[in-house]
Amino acid sequence: MKPKIIIYQVLPRLFGNNNTSNKENGSIEENGVGKFADFDDKALQEIKNMGITHIWYTGIIEHASKTDYTAYGIPKDNPNVIKGMAGSPYAIRDYYDVSPDLAIDINNRIQEFEALIARTHKNGMKVIMDFVPNHVARQYHSDMRPPKTKDFGEEDNNELPFSPDNNFYYIPNQKLEPQFPDQDKDNPYTEYPAKATGNDRFDNKPTLNDWYETVKLNYGIDYLNNHTKYFTPVPDTWLKMNDILNYWADMGVDGFRCDMAEMVPVEFWSWCIPRVKNKNNDLIFIAEIYTPSQYKNYLQLGQFDYLYDKVDLYDTLRNVICGKQPTSDITFCWQRIDGLQSHMLNFLENHDEQRIASRFFADDPFRAIPGMIVAATINTNPIMIYSGQELGEKGMDQEGFSKLDGRTTIYDYWSVATIRNWRNYGEFDEGKLTSDQIKLRNIYIKLLHITNSEDAIVQGQFYDLMYANYENDKFDSTKIYAYFRCHEKNLILIVTNFSANKISANINIPQEAFNFAGIIPQSLNTVTELLTGKTTQLQTEWHKSFTIMLDKFSGQMLKFTYVKE
Repeated sequence: MKPKIIIYQVLPRLFGNNNTSNKENGSIEENGVGKFADFDDKALQEIKNMGITHIWYTGIIEHASKTDYTAYGIPKDNPNVIKGMAGSPYAIRDYYDVSPDLAIDINNRIQEFEALIARTHKNGMKVIMDFVPNHVARQYHSDMRPPKTKDFGEEDNNELPFSPDNNFYYIPNQKLEPQFPDQDKDNPYTEYPAKATGNDRFDNKPTLNDWYETVKLNYGIDYLNNHTKYFTPVPDTWLKMNDILNYWADMGVDGFRCDMAEMVPVEFWSWCIPRVKNKNNDLIFIAEIYTPSQYKNYLQLGQFDYLYDKVDLYDTLRNVICGKQPTSDITFCWQRIDGLQSHMLNFLENHDEQRIASRFFADDPFRAIPGMIVAATINTNPIMIYSGQELGEKGMDQEGFSKLDGRTTIYDYWSVATIRNWRNYGEFDEGKLTSDQIKLRNIYIKLLHITNSEDAIVQGQFYDLMYANYENDKFDSTKIYAYFRCHEKNLILIVTNFSANKISANINIPQEAFNFAGIIPQSLNTVTELLTGKTTQLQTEWHKSFTIMLDKFSGQMLKFTYVKE
């Protein structure tokens, strides 16, 4: 049985940082930083024991920052075009290098990352890293590129707004004029001619609301002239990006989370992904994409393995958790994507979204338990959790560039208290966790292990029971969501309660559902609730009136067992 992919997203910069200073806008010297080495065998085993199959190490590739590494041959970045002290992990400074922040021996940083890949594999997990194809840092320069490899923009004709041979888009004869004050007036940033900004801004006046710290890459589309495509001959940017992906894949990386993949033409992915997979067909590609009308295009033509399910399942579950939508709306999520559910990456948190426990979302991490059950078990597709989610991290720090917004900063040097207390200087003994944190973490661990140990969830079919209970006055279809997962003779009924109250639910299971599962209900004689392990004998006619009691913000995963022959 091929396991279900369960991803743990983590920023190494934050994970291993034991420094408690947490000064707003603090430097690396003041606030400290985590290292690759903090993911030692003990830490990796603790992550693995949660049920994790893949770790997405976020912020690996070298990106612009305000920390001075000129002593190590790394050019200094102008602070006026950097977000935060640590900088955005998505403003890439050198595609062939790793962040020097994360190394103990900066001169040995690539080898330290290679050692992390090897340790992760040794501890039974695979490595996912970011691939950022749409944009680079304003002052991109690769000092680690292979010999004879040309740098981005090195051979551009910057007198042309667009050329298929250019890596960047230009605003000829105009300098960059950012529409915000310099942070360092004594060291103004100069760019001439100006380049287009990463969020498709094709003028020279980016604002604070733009991705002003980045430059848009040119994949052969003339955006200012009817989006005309020039894909023959193969654009130089395509060739460079293919080489970069091969570089990291050859190092042992097992998959790529592709940042803003839909801002790069699907034709590039269609050309590139098969070429990279030609060396290793087990590589996985995950697209950050927010346009449902493009889902099939990026899966079928683009050949991605998985897509973010943000604008449908995440948004719906969030609204249901917050009481803004009825649970019956969850049904429309899988219906709308028309059979693509097995290719969607489900999550309730990531670095872009607000923390569940923040006051901007649910305020209480336990309120999201039914949503997490649904996200993890509704189909065979991957599920992701964000480091600290399982501990109820609130994301309510004001770190510097990242304001008090319910998110954990990706821009600042910081130490996250919940993760620090869980790590407890590498002991991972729960000694510094609260009873609620231990309880929440145990729920996540139990759920993730069930998710990857039950055939019906890992590879089974899905059957929504909501249609059969809309007129059931003993089933609140605004607060309860119920469905089957089944595979061969394995049948699991999953019922979740998003209400703040304890609810008794009488679940109508139509004969069509049993026919779909290929099961005769009278042949089942026991049911085990997987989250608690409690087993109950079934009555002969149990399927005609099946009633369960659900605690507030909870769910039950009921596995039915056949009479032994």
